Order: sequence, then C-alpha cells, then structure tokens
Amino acid sequence: MDRNQKTDLVSELNETFSKAKFAVVTDYKGLKVTELEKLRHLLRESETQFQIAKNTLLRLAVKGTEYEGLTDSFTGTTAVVFSFEEPVGPAKALTAFAKEFEALQIRSAVLEGSVLTADDVIALSKLPSKDELLAKLLGTMAAVPTGFVRVLNAIPQKLVFGLQAIKEQKEN
Repeated sequence: MDRNQKTDLVSELNETFSKAKFAVVTDYKGLKVTELEKLRHLLRESETQFQIAKNTLLRLAVKGTEYEGLTDSFTGTTAVVFSFEEPVGPAKALTAFAKEFEALQIRSAVLEGSVLTADDVIALSKLPSKDELLAKLLGTMAAVPTGFVRVLNAIPQKLVFGLQAIKEQKEN
C-alpha cells in the first residue's frame, strides 16, 4: 500500500468515524474467514459496518473526532464496528457472536463521546432496541384512551343494567 492509498484510507476512516453514532473496537484474532463473513452478515442486518484496518491508520483516523478515546484500544488485530443508527442492535449482534465464537473479543466502544468498556457494551446489548421501545410507548399511549373510553362506557352500561333489573323485578 503506497502513501496515497494510506492517506485515502485514513480520510475515508475519519469520515466514517465522524458519521458514526456508535463504534466498537474488537479483537478478531483466531476467527476464520467464514466466521468473519458470518459476523459481517449478522452486522449488515442491523445496518452496521465492520472494518478491519491497521492500528496506525486507525489512530490517525480518530484524530479530531469524538472517538479519540479509542486510541489505546488499537493494538494487535483490530476491527471496528460502526453503527450509524442505534447502538443496541449492533451491541446485541456482537455479544451474541462473541458468545458463540470466543475468539472475538470486545475491547471498548464509544457512544456519544463516552468511552465504554466491554462490560458496558454487554449491558447495552441487554436493553430493548429502539423499535421495541417505540412499540412499548405506542402501547402505553393507546392504553390511556382505551381505558378512558371503557370508563365512559361503564356509566351508561350500568344504567342499562339497572333499568333491566328494575324491569325484571316489576315483571316478577
């Protein structure tokens, strides 16, 4: 790789870091190519990018971004997972894959400028996803008017039951 290619790669990585909302640094040493492809496919489902690069290029790429806290994690065999949407989906995918294939190790991550440890990423993976939270919110919002309608409906319903009871009492 010549100097121009490295410069292009660093600027491309810097742009990717700037656009990302969540980035996780992993160690993939010991994973086979087929296992890496499986991981890439799994991450692609959650709209996430998996990038393997040299540590020196990654160190240069994070300069000037909120991901400078990851610099210490760029040692050995390094791959970075970028999420441009929400962080829970990629965290779930990574932790599930790391349980299945122990060769993948999560080193650290950055979410909204805060450096996270591997344990923090695992804790993040246990949270419900954005879609699940929106569904719960919608269910809660729908439950309030439904309950209100039921309360309003109960008043005339009890009146009808009372009239029915009076009618049956007079017929007997």
